[in-house]
Amino acid sequence: MKNYHYPKIPAAEITPKHLFQARRKFMQTAGGAALAALLPQPLWAAGGFGEIKKSEFSTSEALTPLQSVTGYNNFYEFGTGKDDPAARAGNLKTRPWSVRIEGEVKKPITLDIDQILKIAPLEERIYRLRCVEAWSMVVPWLGFPLAELIKCAEPTGKAKYVEFVSLHDPQQMPGQKSAVLDWPYREGLRLDEAMHPLTLLTVGLYGEVLPPQNGAPLRIVVPWKYGFKSAKSIVAIRFLEQQPTTSWMQAGPSEYGFYANVNPEVDHPRWSQAKERRIGEFLKRKTLMFNGYAEQVAPLYAGMDLARYF
Repeated sequence: MKNYHYPKIPAAEITPKHLFQARRKFMQTAGGAALAALLPQPLWAAGGFGEIKKSEFSTSEALTPLQSVTGYNNFYEFGTGKDDPAARAGNLKTRPWSVRIEGEVKKPITLDIDQILKIAPLEERIYRLRCVEAWSMVVPWLGFPLAELIKCAEPTGKAKYVEFVSLHDPQQMPGQKSAVLDWPYREGLRLDEAMHPLTLLTVGLYGEVLPPQNGAPLRIVVPWKYGFKSAKSIVAIRFLEQQPTTSWMQAGPSEYGFYANVNPEVDHPRWSQAKERRIGEFLKRKTLMFNGYAEQVAPLYAGMDLARYF
């Protein structure tokens, strides 16, 4: 397996200095407290994550600026516009927060977010995130392999798939008052995909806890798939024998398949996926198979027709 190496950047300097200074200055003025709810919180605000190790899986590509990562999002629970989540997510309460582990497991349980944080040491992984609309980012995520949580649940022999269910609360998530999707949001993976070491159970980014608009307090990141596969604000993880119908499969079955692997050879019915535009760049770049993670994940799909199982 090819190892990716973390760029030689001290952890304390990952967030550009001018962004920290601008944020601090603004929050000292009237109205700053309201903005604070929309920005990532320092680690100590959540009780501290402890030591965070750098990951061998990180790419050395240039990071997308924090301002773009937190200000340009797909999170339909808060609206369909890219700036809606940052503008509307301030009321999301992420503490207390619990996640149900259920279905085909030997140990069904409900875990508090703080219990989840104790399951495995946190890593910082710089992953590409590629969205189906042909834009992409490079983000330093904080989390640990989803496989560590799955091992604790002890799936039965019947478990073949994992379904993720996001919070359904229209009072906190005004986008859910619209029928754009059938709420709550549901996503899923095959069990072997969920167990792959690249699949990250994510609690932070850029050295800080996840802000609401990025899926606080708990989301997954599956870097070789389009971004909608990475479920946000998760409240339930279900182990199933049959493949679940995800929210986007239900909304547009001819456009959004269960697998949603990044594949430049399979176009979306309404646009090409052959190129992408990295946020902050003017020119488009060639889309990489499996978002550049082919060496690690291609064996998962050996013998499959990737145009049929899209």
